[in-house]
Amino acid sequence: MPARVCVRILACALRQRETAMIENEKPAFDVAAFLRSAGLGRKIVQLAPKQPFFSQGDPADAVFYLQKGRARVTVVSAAGKEATITLLNDGDFVGEEALLTVGAKRLATATPITACTALKISREEMIRTIQEERDFSALFLQFLLERSMRIQADLVDQLFNSSEKRLARILLLMAEFGTPSNQPGSLGRLPINGKDEVQRIPKVSQEALAEMIGTTRSRVSFFMNRFRKLGFIRYNGGIHVHRSLLNVILHDQLPDDDGGKRPIKVIPEA
Repeated sequence: MPARVCVRILACALRQRETAMIENEKPAFDVAAFLRSAGLGRKIVQLAPKQPFFSQGDPADAVFYLQKGRARVTVVSAAGKEATITLLNDGDFVGEEALLTVGAKRLATATPITACTALKISREEMIRTIQEERDFSALFLQFLLERSMRIQADLVDQLFNSSEKRLARILLLMAEFGTPSNQPGSLGRLPINGKDEVQRIPKVSQEALAEMIGTTRSRVSFFMNRFRKLGFIRYNGGIHVHRSLLNVILHDQLPDDDGGKRPIKVIPEA
């Protein structure tokens, strides 16, 4: 083999070896650090309650990662009627429609229920990270799958459950007694340690709860009073939810005052 060819082969092999060494020396991508700190194409934003992340019709140019707080996503019809699509907790992404196409518009409004801290990630940086960082891609895909299951569960809840059960489910989710599960329509996993028996939920009006479940304020007031008398919730500087409220979700029975059981009697729809 000519010496010139041998030199070329050796040089090529050395370049490949150097490239492999550089790739191996590249530090591992830290997903947690990426999502908790500002950097190129991302910044941390602080939002007060009712100060929107974005509004329906706005340009969709960024994705938000909720670091702390609670929020809800709503849509408004042409007639001006508002409906809640989903509730958000820390660790959720929102605004992922920005990844679909350049110039897309927001299809919904995301509004904090409590004070929120979020990481705003530009569309370009989000796409780059998804393409280049496998661990981040896996995390984001898992979130999208769980969001899809949650939407299915919400649809089943709206179509087949009574207003009373829908209210119970919303209260339990706001108290973080439920996380996405593999069963559409189910509430999800529950905490097993005793200290989590009662949780205080963010301040929310009965009007807002009525909007979330698609009923009237008077019906929400009736059910809330009922839950309070049965010990499922209590008022003490806010609404405290006991996880025994799960009985309303899993069983169509509520206890009588004498400790017996009776079927849930739902007020006829207006």
